[in-house]
Amino acid sequence: MTNQTLDKLNSMKLRAMEQEYRRQIELPANAALSFDERLAMIVDAEWLAKANNRLQRFLRKANLREPSANLENINFDHKRNLDKTTIARLADCSWIKEGKNLIITGATGTGKTYLVSAFGNAACRKSLKVHSYRVNRLLTDLAISRGDGSYNRLLKDLKKPDLLILDDFGMAPIDPCACRDLLEVIDDRHGRKSIAISAQLPVAKWHAVFEDATIADAVLDRVVNNAYRIELKGPSLRPHIPQNEGDDSTTE
Repeated sequence: MTNQTLDKLNSMKLRAMEQEYRRQIELPANAALSFDERLAMIVDAEWLAKANNRLQRFLRKANLREPSANLENINFDHKRNLDKTTIARLADCSWIKEGKNLIITGATGTGKTYLVSAFGNAACRKSLKVHSYRVNRLLTDLAISRGDGSYNRLLKDLKKPDLLILDDFGMAPIDPCACRDLLEVIDDRHGRKSIAISAQLPVAKWHAVFEDATIADAVLDRVVNNAYRIELKGPSLRPHIPQNEGDDSTTE
């Protein structure tokens, strides 16, 4: 009967329950537990396995640049200008459910991508749909989709995530056509779905990134006025890579 039960669990693809049942059979000490206790352990094993699989699916779809980033491991060194209370308040992801935005700015290496990925990870743990893009790559995809007829489908896909992460904003000027594409994306999500943006440039300099000033006004009005802001400071967190001994090259 035991073998039949194991076979049935396997055929129903209840692998975690099967493994836990096998473990209980192999450990004589489990015989001292009541039926309810052993059943609870078997059910818990399956529940945890399904929850973990669901999280992994959400993380794969999120395409985070730092998929292992999490808010629990944030470095709160005072030089970074990170407020624990602010992070704790945002960690529950209620701002995402309310359709608000998040802006993270700071110099190269201060941890912007890690932090925005950590918020993406936190959202996935709340079973919220997330997708992450580098801004320049997103604009390239939108330009390509105009030519191959998939533009409307891509815009529709960009409306779906509860949180859309736009990483590395402002790395290059945005031409008028790309300005219109970005406005389409942001306008579709405004007031309904959240956007998280990371950028080296402070918000005060964002307007100059857009080659179309009118669209710049529209984009910033929709994003900035509805956003929480985090400005990272301090030295770069990236490890320094020393020059190879004997390397005569110089860096300007």
